[in-house]
Amino acid sequence: MALSMRVQPTDESGSGSRVDYRWDRDTDILSAQVRRMAVVSDGGTGAMEIEGRDGSWLVLDVESGTIRGVEIAVWPRVLRRRSLTPPDSVCDARVQIGGDANGDVLALEMNTFVHAESDEHETTLHFRLGRRRPSRTVRIASEILLDIDDTERLAGVWLLRVPPFPEDES
Repeated sequence: MALSMRVQPTDESGSGSRVDYRWDRDTDILSAQVRRMAVVSDGGTGAMEIEGRDGSWLVLDVESGTIRGVEIAVWPRVLRRRSLTPPDSVCDARVQIGGDANGDVLALEMNTFVHAESDEHETTLHFRLGRRRPSRTVRIASEILLDIDDTERLAGVWLLRVPPFPEDES
């Protein structure tokens, strides 16, 4: 199953929508929540769960058809690279999830291959969903980018400027 998107390039900079990161020390869950974002539509609200075949979980929090946050609930094996940078060509866009839900509650689970990679300091994370395919990258918030393939389906998620996992207080 694929997650379809409607992408509308915009002059409004996604870089204005700041992201708050939060680590849960007990569960290693990373949450990235968008502070402010204009409502795009009257689309549905809920959670889109992407389950990797390796047991990993990414959850997209959706409000009025718009992604408001990303949560990595169970980590896939992360390939650490010396450096990892998003594509140079990134445009700001409004992205609407799915079809014409009119304020309905959304609940979707999707099973696919999840490939995770990071830079050596784990401040840049990239999750590729499904097989590698041509895509373009759009910015929906200052630190959240999405890879969208040629058929308007989600192909990947980028988290930028991720803070380090909190040190143990022992």
